[in-house]
Order: sequence, then structure tokens, then C-alpha cells
Amino acid sequence: MPSDDDKRNLAAEVREFLSTRRARITPERAGLPVYGGQRRVAGLRREEVALLAGMSVDYYVRLERGNLGGASDSVLEALAHALQLDEAERTHLYDLARAATPSGRRPAVTASRVRPTILRLLDSMTDVPAYVRNARFDILAANALGRALYAPVFDSPLFAQRGPVNSARFMFLDPASRDFWSDWDKGADDAVAFMRTETGRALHDKALTDLIGELTTRSGDFARRWARHDVKFHRSGVKNLHHPLVGDLALPYEAMDLPSDPGLRLNFYTPEPDSREREALGLLASWASTGTVVPTGDDRPGNKQVGNDGPATR
Repeated sequence: MPSDDDKRNLAAEVREFLSTRRARITPERAGLPVYGGQRRVAGLRREEVALLAGMSVDYYVRLERGNLGGASDSVLEALAHALQLDEAERTHLYDLARAATPSGRRPAVTASRVRPTILRLLDSMTDVPAYVRNARFDILAANALGRALYAPVFDSPLFAQRGPVNSARFMFLDPASRDFWSDWDKGADDAVAFMRTETGRALHDKALTDLIGELTTRSGDFARRWARHDVKFHRSGVKNLHHPLVGDLALPYEAMDLPSDPGLRLNFYTPEPDSREREALGLLASWASTGTVVPTGDDRPGNKQVGNDGPATR
């Protein structure tokens, strides 16, 4: 049963999400006539959203105040259409609505360990950097090339006394992240939007809530982005990195959920054959030498690689 604090936090999340989506849409963009006089809001008024969604103003106001409980799929679809939500935003709206329905679902439970079969899969991916992380951006396991590529993250002083390695903490709390991510602003926007998406799926994940609180308190860059309530899927694209050994890299990536391990995602980079990036990864592979999986955090036995009695690749 959700606590009163949970209910208040959910209502605030719904309120801010709907109001920020409403504020970004002008009447012209929505196809509404604009009459003379100065508008007090840049985006749509509540009554205009209600008109576009085919519902009463009172009902929309109730929804925007955070009361999504019991809203039907047809209501949610009408609202998504009126606010011109994209796929990630529409999914987030449905996640919030399910969380607001008492019998809608149990809190999501994120897997805490990487199974041996997944570790062996990583171990077999010798020519591409790959790692597994959870929704909190904890890197739970990486193959040798993945660890070599993300060496600035793994070697950050942030994680000398505490673990696991966390790419969000590195991005917002370690100044070296601005050298590692060539397009830092885009990377920061994407990371926060993905984290916001995850809050809709796992509103009761205390570790995620604690991480968000920490980053909001310690990083103005994070706090400003968090206030936008942007959401985004993180499935594929190109990451621009600057590695201290091989320089600038533009690496296509794929991110895949692991269906048997809720909350865990396999991320890997696949450069074009005969590209400079492929050559650079070849150099990093030589540096990493063994190509075996390097677990991190709780999965890391001392400072050794899985399946190898030698020291972990650094």
C-alpha cells in the first residue's frame, strides 16, 4: 500500500509532467485560433487542453492536479494526442497512471546481480565494447574492451572509496566527464531524460530516489535538467567520446533490455568495418589484452576478472 508521501510524490510528478508538456505547445502548434490580447501563458491554457482532448475543463484540471487514478486508456490516449506526446512521453504517462491506480501493479524489482550466462555473453564479445548497467546507471559488469573504453569512468576518484561505478555520478560530479563525453550537454540531457523515464516505471525504487536526490543537491546542471520533466528512450544512436589514449570516437551504440533480468540493460558499441573507430578499438583491445569480463561493484571478487586469475585490466 503506498504511503501518504508516495501519493504526494506521485501527484507532484503527474502535475509537473502535464503542466510542462502543456507549456511547450503554442495555440498555433495545436491548430487553435488566436485572438487579440496578450496571453498570460506561453503554452496552452487548461481549457484549451480540455477542448483538444474532448473532456470537461474540471476533469482535466483534476488530472493535472495529479489524480490519474482510474483514468481509462481512451482518456490517456486523448490526453496524449492533445499534448502531442511522443512514444517515450506517452509510455511515461501510462506508467504514472498505473502507479496511481491502487491495484495497478506491484513496485518494479530491479535485478541486483548479473547472471553467469550474461557474463559469458560479455566474455564472448571480444571485438566490441560492452557492459551491463541498471536503471540507476550502476555499471554492474563490463568486458575488457568495455572497461578499456570507459577507463576514465572506472578510474574516477569518485569510486575509489565507494561503489559501484556509476556513469551518472561520473557525468555530473566529476569534471573529467566533460573531456570524456565530447558532446557533454547532449549526453547530460539524455541521461536525465532516461532517469526520469525510469521513475515512472519504478517510483518506489529507493536507491534511484536517493541517487536523484544526491545529484539534484550536488549538481546544478542535473537539477536544471531534472526540472524539465523530459523523458526519453535510450535504445540506439551514436556517442561521441574522447578517449585519453585513442582520441575522438563516434561510436554507434545499441541498448537492449534483458527480459529475464528486470531493470538491467546490455549496452554495446559497433563501429563500421575499416573505420578509424574500428582501428582505435583494435588498439584498445591490444591494451586490454585478455578480453575477459571485468565485473564491478558487488560482483567484483577483489580485483580479479571473471574466469581469470590475473589482475583486472585497467
